[in-house]
Amino acid sequence: MDKSEQKKALRKQLVAERQAWGGRLAACDQLQQVMRIWLVGRKDTAIGAYWPIKGEFDPLPALHRWKEDGELLDEPQLRRIGLPVVDKLHGTLKFHAWFPGCPMEEDAYRIPKPKDTEVIHPTLLFVPCVGYGPGGYRLGYGGGFYDKTLAQLRPKPFTVGLGFTNGFVDDFEPEPHDEPLDAILNENGVVWPI
Repeated sequence: MDKSEQKKALRKQLVAERQAWGGRLAACDQLQQVMRIWLVGRKDTAIGAYWPIKGEFDPLPALHRWKEDGELLDEPQLRRIGLPVVDKLHGTLKFHAWFPGCPMEEDAYRIPKPKDTEVIHPTLLFVPCVGYGPGGYRLGYGGGFYDKTLAQLRPKPFTVGLGFTNGFVDDFEPEPHDEPLDAILNENGVVWPI
């Protein structure tokens, strides 16, 4: 089996394990707390995230609280959250403003995205991890959207992977196009950098 087929099989295995995992809801609650604590003191005003699919951790409740906390602190700049919208021509992502109740529509992959909201440039970007390994590398779904986006975004946002402990792959080997993340969080805390 070549490397591409190995990654495809690993991806399928990790997604199936995540969806069947009986401890996922408890781990999600813990990761919400980890994420909220990690965000304390950050100066970012525009954060990119994702709409959770296939049993992924949902970062939106923690980010909504982060946004509300900024409003309570009466900060001079409004905190904003963006969700990805696929740019089919370039195979990259743009982040459109999201807020609870904003109009949504499905993209080509049947994932909800904000409809007709403005593009924002995140200074901090949370990315989902199907799996992750040493050095801050993540295993995604294989489309390369985040790697292509991170290779082009300027200024490059601080990138944080979100995953679960059972997504750690100790012998994960990145490919040349893989972009390492600046940090990775799971339900136990910060796992990269260590």
